[in-house]
Amino acid sequence: MRAMSRFISAYGHCRRAPGVKIPLNSLSEDALTGIVEAFVLREGTDYGPGEHDFENKCEQVRAQLATGEATITFDPATDTMDIRAAIENKRDK
Repeated sequence: MRAMSRFISAYGHCRRAPGVKIPLNSLSEDALTGIVEAFVLREGTDYGPGEHDFENKCEQVRAQLATGEATITFDPATDTMDIRAAIENKRDK
C-alpha cells in the first residue's frame, strides 16, 4: 500500500485548481469501479519496486479511498474526475 501512496502523491506534481470532492457514497459501484480503473490504467504510473497486477492496483486505490488517504475530485472546468492524495487536496486550497 505504501508504494501506491507514493504513486498517488507523485502523480500530482503539477499544481492544479482545486476540484469538488465527491463523496464515495454518492457514486454507484459501477461508477466507482470505472473511475478507479481509468486512474490505474493511466500511463506513467509508479507502484514502486516489483510488479503489481491490475486487480491489485485497483484494490490499493480503493483502500486509499476508503481510508481517506485519497479522494475523488471533479473539475468543472474540464468536466473530468480524478483521484488525488488527500495531502494534495489540502495543498491546493
